Amino acid sequence: MKPLPQIPEAVPVREPHQKQWARLLLVLVAFLLLRLAFWFGAFPNPDEAYYWLWGQHPALSYYDHPPLQAWVEGLFTTLLGRSKFALRLPNLLANAVFFYTYYRIVGYLYGEKAKSYFGVILLSVLATPLYFLFLALAWPDHLLITLTLVSAHLLITFLDAYKQQQQGLEWRLYGAAAALGLAGLTKYNAILVGLGFLTAILADRDLRPLLRSRHFYIAVAIVASACLPIFLWNYANDFQSFHYYFTRVSDGNKFQFRVSQTLGFLLFSMLMLSPIHSFGLFTGLRHSLSSNPSDSVYPAVTFWVLIVSTGILTLVSLVSTALYYWNITAYLLLFPLLPTIFFNRAGIFIGRRLFWSGQAYGLLFAVLLVIHYVLLPFSTLASQTADPDSRMLFGWPEVAAVVNEAARELGENSFLLTTDYRSASALAYQLNEKNVTVISERLDQFDFWYSGDQALRGRNSVILADDWHPADRKVLALFQTTSLPLRVPVKRFGVWIKNYYVIKGYHFQKGQV
Repeated sequence: MKPLPQIPEAVPVREPHQKQWARLLLVLVAFLLLRLAFWFGAFPNPDEAYYWLWGQHPALSYYDHPPLQAWVEGLFTTLLGRSKFALRLPNLLANAVFFYTYYRIVGYLYGEKAKSYFGVILLSVLATPLYFLFLALAWPDHLLITLTLVSAHLLITFLDAYKQQQQGLEWRLYGAAAALGLAGLTKYNAILVGLGFLTAILADRDLRPLLRSRHFYIAVAIVASACLPIFLWNYANDFQSFHYYFTRVSDGNKFQFRVSQTLGFLLFSMLMLSPIHSFGLFTGLRHSLSSNPSDSVYPAVTFWVLIVSTGILTLVSLVSTALYYWNITAYLLLFPLLPTIFFNRAGIFIGRRLFWSGQAYGLLFAVLLVIHYVLLPFSTLASQTADPDSRMLFGWPEVAAVVNEAARELGENSFLLTTDYRSASALAYQLNEKNVTVISERLDQFDFWYSGDQALRGRNSVILADDWHPADRKVLALFQTTSLPLRVPVKRFGVWIKNYYVIKGYHFQKGQV
């Protein structure tokens, strides 16, 4: 396989000046410190706590997502206990595998020149807001992008060998299938990557015979086997998880195009990828495709994964809901193509202005994100109601103290009840208590854990609510009597963030709202 960059073998690659490397190292340290500040300083995002709680209730799968993230969190909590370190240690390990895979990809594409390129690629990924955020959050996405990148690397190296009629490398195809199957066991949108892979094979006539090979169908069986727990859980639960995602992208309203929503999806995707990186990444892909400098299928696979995933989600956004991070796997393979625009034919680092502009954009985002998550939500300075999710990151030690006091007064047989899955998950994490009940109109994983009215009938409860999801009359009517709400204000640096309300409910009667 010929090297990807357009640099003659006889011309040595000139690494950036020593001062340039010092700047690169300084920026890397800044990103690492910001990541550590986030991991050890930020209270779990409501969904981070939600997935942590899943891990305390082992199951084949779950309503909102497949199970791998929950299994991992459950394992680490069992081994290390509940802490921010244990919660986000899987992120650290996934990050290590993720960037090591990039290192292997860069080495595969550029050979000896890889060491001159890898630092630039590494920092470009870190400076992309989309990946800085989702590699930091203990959501399923950090596992998803790591596993899909591993799968893509193994598949591309196999396909290159297949085109050259090399034998005995089928293990790479099987490894790619196993990684893709585990990605599917993490989030459903891994299917978009699989469709991109399949399209890349169909589009290359030299690769189409692979579809008649038994090795291809063994690989398909490996993917399906990895996802078997998802199908078993859905079969046992009336396919409610599949139904949830179908209704999420099809709200049942009269069919109509929503061009403004599509524009919002594309614009927000570009902002989170960074406008600067968007230009650089797509230019790098165009150069790699048009100049055809390599026999590798890498540029073609990159193109089809990007086009298939982005195309499908753009079509979805025209008629329903598509969130920017659903397309998080589409851009992964673009980053190793950046050297084609950052280095000229003589190997000189010519992309300084573009590169450092991207670093400035990414660093600014990272600093603001850490302040927003760790110190004070910026939304509190502009509105008393905006961005309710971020407001839920604060005040849980104070809330837990009031809840514990109320529970002590109600007796050992009392139970915890909240009006939303977010507050229930955060409270469960803060108290390290997996048994929290949610009464709300929204269907979520708590409904599958609900023990039934009979198990709770006659018991007292500590009810936690807030202004976002108040304890309305329908909730209070579930008890014979309730106390007046005790307001728990949450403030940081003298700035009001939100109020929680703790109510004592006496003699639970029924659980239907």
